[in-house]
Amino acid sequence: MRQPLCPPYRLRDVKRVWRGNHGLGRGSLQLYEYWVFRFARYCYAHSLDQRSGLTRLGAEQFARWWRSQGSRRRGDLKEAIRGSRMALRAWAFALSMLGESIPPWSPPRMAPMRDPRFGAFADYLREVRGNPPQTIHKKLAELTAFDRYRQRMSAAERPISLSEIDAYVIACRRRFARKTVASICSTIRSYLRFLHATGAIDTDLATSVMAPIVRTTERPHRALPWADVQRILRAVDRTSAKGRRDYALLLMMSVYGLGAGEVIRIRLEDIDWQAAKLRIVRPKTGAAFHLPLLPAVARALVDYLRHGRPAYTPARHLFVTVQVPFKPLACSTTVRWILHSAAYRAGVTAAFLGTHALRHTHACRQLELGTPPKIIGDILGHRDPESISAYLRVASERLRELSLPVPV
Repeated sequence: MRQPLCPPYRLRDVKRVWRGNHGLGRGSLQLYEYWVFRFARYCYAHSLDQRSGLTRLGAEQFARWWRSQGSRRRGDLKEAIRGSRMALRAWAFALSMLGESIPPWSPPRMAPMRDPRFGAFADYLREVRGNPPQTIHKKLAELTAFDRYRQRMSAAERPISLSEIDAYVIACRRRFARKTVASICSTIRSYLRFLHATGAIDTDLATSVMAPIVRTTERPHRALPWADVQRILRAVDRTSAKGRRDYALLLMMSVYGLGAGEVIRIRLEDIDWQAAKLRIVRPKTGAAFHLPLLPAVARALVDYLRHGRPAYTPARHLFVTVQVPFKPLACSTTVRWILHSAAYRAGVTAAFLGTHALRHTHACRQLELGTPPKIIGDILGHRDPESISAYLRVASERLRELSLPVPV
């Protein structure tokens, strides 16, 4: 068998990393090798160093060259670019895990510039109000959207008036849900109070900002029957690396009542195997608490760590993506997609099937089993006992099915 003129750099070690990361099947490995060998030939023909060309731009330049080398090539240019990017990025990642110095795959993104007018307000939210970074980011984004609206209305140079606030709220109501518009109004109120307290405006307009009324009891029950949760868990394919991850994630949310923000922040060092404890950090407050590592959860985590989680990844988070570069799960949207996919396969439908559905289900089940509301509130992180009333309302509705005969 004729050897290639310039074999791919450290391909044998790279294939070991690929196989150790569980997510690649035989077909994917063969496809990666297909592109890697042709990239090595491309580098030899152009006197290029293989490692320096392992970038997003380098992969696109290689794909265009490869596609131009005769009509016998199959597939169009977009498919060639997509295939070469996937293979070369996986190659670059494996080499970085082997200690090689590899250029960044993409140029670093510039951090978005924060409007200097909102800088003092951001400091106030952080230092005085004690808001976490996520809340501050959300409020600044809402203020920025309001400022853009004022610019479109040619009102940016004028003081803020109630008429333009009302017009903006009406415009938002046409696009967003009432709860979202209520949040926008809350942010505008906070900003107006800050402007009045600092002397930027003479009149406190915050009390005059009218927001939509959001009733806590008007939305459908978020809790699922426990039998549906069991069907969702059974529907997850636990023979694949992705399925092992999804099963462990959904199981922890079901039995502990964790939210998406809590479960995606769990790190490997948060699991104390000897003490059988699990450390959880609240996303908003940063407060940490410990939960017992239940046997069923421990077995699911061991299965995932041994046969599902990539063996080669710089991430220390427990749950990571199944594709290069194996990053931590980014946000609750990913968790919501995992839940919806499993529910669809299980044939489970509900009026509301967001990431908090499993959290509500856990709370309602604990209430039905007789757990004191104070303990449930401590586990879920609710300081106000009234926050448990939503779960109690759902549990009370289900008590109708268990009504006892009335003596006559």
